[in-house]
Order: sequence, then structure tokens, then C-alpha cells
Amino acid sequence: MVRPSTLILLAGIVLLFVPIPPVATILGIIVIVVGVALRLLTNR
Repeated sequence: MVRPSTLILLAGIVLLFVPIPPVATILGIIVIVVGVALRLLTNR
């Protein structure tokens, strides 16, 4: 089963390549940081 933090990380990486540079890049970085934080906080 895939962990939710992995899906969030993948969504952040996809947002980095969306062709709306200022908005997508900022959102992508924020989503990646949230995904990493979830991964660190939910160590199972």
C-alpha cells in the first residue's frame, strides 16, 4: 500500500513542471515540504 506522504510528494513534483511558473513552483515546493514533514512525523 502506498503511503499518503508518497502521493503528496509525487503531486509536488508534478506541480513543479506545470507551465504556470510562479504559482505552480511555489505550490510545488510547499506540497513537497508538507509531504516530507508527513513522512517524518508518521514514521511507522
